[in-house]
Amino acid sequence: MTSPRVRRIADRIQVIVAEMLERRIKDPRLGFVTITDVRLTGDTQNATIFYTVLGEGEESLVSTAAALESAKGVIRSEVGKQLGTRHVPALAFELDAIPESARHLDEVLAKAREADAAVAAAREGALPAGEADPYKKPREASELDEDEAAE
Repeated sequence: MTSPRVRRIADRIQVIVAEMLERRIKDPRLGFVTITDVRLTGDTQNATIFYTVLGEGEESLVSTAAALESAKGVIRSEVGKQLGTRHVPALAFELDAIPESARHLDEVLAKAREADAAVAAAREGALPAGEADPYKKPREASELDEDEAAE
């Protein structure tokens, strides 16, 4: 569990980085970037910044990663100025895998729905392989008397 102070600093770093990317960083390689999360170590020495890119092409991901890497020093100095802490955390940018995982899960769920629909369609009008009621039931007293009389 992280302390409330560390969480506040991480939230502040997220806002600062998002504003920097929106207003001050004018790199043409930078795609439409969204800062999704910032994770800060307990000693506030390292910050991992998770981001997503709207242009999902491989070349836009690579160019955006290069642009973020080249702007890391400027962003870190601005984070240091605005935070006002003694130590400025080292920044590391990492592509957020959650949207890709969500897309994969949606595809798997769609396949499962299709399979369920196929099973439901095959079940329509089908008859049981054995008796209509396959469960054993206790015999009634009149049936027992008839069986004893037959013997």
